[in-house]
Amino acid sequence: LIGATRITPFHAYSSLWTEVNRCGQSGDYTRALKALTKILHENRDDVTALHCKVVCLVQTGSFKEALNVMNTHSKSLGSDVVFEKAYCEYRLNRVESSLKTIESAPEQTDKLKELYGQVLYRLERYEECRSVYTDLIRNSQDEYEEERKTNLAAVVAAMSQWEKASMEDLGLPESTYELCYNTACALIGQGQLTEAFNKLRQAEELCRVSLADDSDVTEEDIESELAVIHSQMAYIMQLQGRTDEALQLYNQVIKLKPSDVGLLAVTANNIITINKDQNVFDSKKKVKLTNAEGVEYKLARKQLQAIEFNKALLAMYTNQADQCRKLSSSLHSQNPSHPRPVLIQAAQLCREKQHSRAIELLQQFSDQNPESASCIKLTMAQLYLVQGHVTKACDVLRSIEAFRHKAGMVSALVALYSHEEDIDGAIDVFKQAIEHFQSEQPGSAAHLALVREAANFKLKHGRKKEAISDLEQLWNLSKHLPSAETMSFNVDVDELENSHGATFVRKKAGKVVGESLPKEPGQVELKKKKKKKKGKLPKNYDPNVTPDPERWLPMRERSYYRGKKKGKKKEQIGKGTQGAMAGASAELDASKTASSPPTSPRPGSASGSSTAPSSSGVVPPRQQKPSSSGATRKKAPQKKKKGGKGGW
Repeated sequence: LIGATRITPFHAYSSLWTEVNRCGQSGDYTRALKALTKILHENRDDVTALHCKVVCLVQTGSFKEALNVMNTHSKSLGSDVVFEKAYCEYRLNRVESSLKTIESAPEQTDKLKELYGQVLYRLERYEECRSVYTDLIRNSQDEYEEERKTNLAAVVAAMSQWEKASMEDLGLPESTYELCYNTACALIGQGQLTEAFNKLRQAEELCRVSLADDSDVTEEDIESELAVIHSQMAYIMQLQGRTDEALQLYNQVIKLKPSDVGLLAVTANNIITINKDQNVFDSKKKVKLTNAEGVEYKLARKQLQAIEFNKALLAMYTNQADQCRKLSSSLHSQNPSHPRPVLIQAAQLCREKQHSRAIELLQQFSDQNPESASCIKLTMAQLYLVQGHVTKACDVLRSIEAFRHKAGMVSALVALYSHEEDIDGAIDVFKQAIEHFQSEQPGSAAHLALVREAANFKLKHGRKKEAISDLEQLWNLSKHLPSAETMSFNVDVDELENSHGATFVRKKAGKVVGESLPKEPGQVELKKKKKKKKGKLPKNYDPNVTPDPERWLPMRERSYYRGKKKGKKKEQIGKGTQGAMAGASAELDASKTASSPPTSPRPGSASGSSTAPSSSGVVPPRQQKPSSSGATRKKAPQKKKKGGKGGW
């Protein structure tokens, strides 16, 4: 922004002025300062030498020294160094002083307007800042037009993010990665996360392409430049619930150790929000990055507030009660009407089992700040419920005007009053809500639903007479519904049913009387023969065996049924190991097997094949297909429903 003043040599110091002029053109401001010091040693009030010295000090970054020179020689320099003074104050973060200096200038030059826009941006006066840059772009034609458009895009993004202002199409191009990045930030402020992420991808590609042409730029330099884009991508992932991906990308940015302390602080803060009350050790390391020098000049006011809130919460999670109280009290003094510091204090008191004190603190804030009382009173109601004071919780909830007649609030209050068996209180909630909708939204869906629920509730609790009035109100409201004739449409039902996508189609309709065609003489009416379906035979059907003629009768009614054998069940129960089967114990008893005929081996038992099921397996009692060896698989025994001591 500042260039060296061109000097014309004169009188005895012509050689020194020549040195100053040459160093100024070559950019060697340190050597120029040495020559200027010799000139001012002879004439300390030389205005040209003083002005040149201020310029050289600014170019070397000595802003405090430059400001001291201007303040010391203010009478001599006058308004010639208004821009230099305002610029030094701006660089020293004395933004308010810089603004006053600019506004006191006798003439608003283009470079003063450029600086004015920067100052307004730092002061978060975005509307005025946008007007300044719009005017500069309209009335300037030089090589800095792209930088001005980038700054204007940054202003629009800030308005979208911090003031929730709607995006205005200013016709800004997206030819550079800075412009694309600012557009993405504006989209984030509007909640268009997918579009913003795609725009960041575009910015990343433009950045790689633009830096790849420079042979002096390494891959590390490119990654460092992309850090701010990647951090914003991670933020979008976090908003979308993709926390694992966001955390991985955040940590990649931290490992790069970018020089931008603002970027490091925001990235570290977002990692802390993902950790919450977990991984506290990592959060304690990350919080140190938010305390770096100069962070307060790099971030917006709301960003700094969020970082301080998270510091207080981290102190609470790490059981640093005194630190939590100190931070939350400081936040409350800075933002007396903000509810979050008070909520943090109340949470800390609850961790210390001081619920009553927490409620008193919340009540005091609610009385002093009625505009922020909604969330505070919800917290108070929750604390009352924790203590078991349901009626007090209901009283607090009913005092929240913003939510008083919402469906969710009515439902919660009715449930709470019902729990306390206070039916009159629940009915009163219904009554007030119905009266509200009767005056504000009569006949609306919410109104009808409330009346219907009120009637059902009263009928459920035996208040039939009171329910009648609600039912009559529903009937009266139904008179205002449109008639069936006005709601009918000329719809071709057959065409609708035959249309593509129809799920349910009527079966073939019956014949309509009078629509049958007359028969021609000699024509014989042919009757359609119905095809008989073949009956299904059982899988074990053998055509060579005569079926049992009594197979249709229940087992008890068949002639050969002899009933169950008594005493056999007792012998099977309680003998052998738990779960052992009678058949298995009989096979192992040598006295019983000696006289019994030898049993045929089961298929596959000799070879160890698993074609036949194990005798202890529980398989549904159904017939099995023959195995590959040609033998029929045995059915496993059915599991008994009830047993004795050694039962199933």
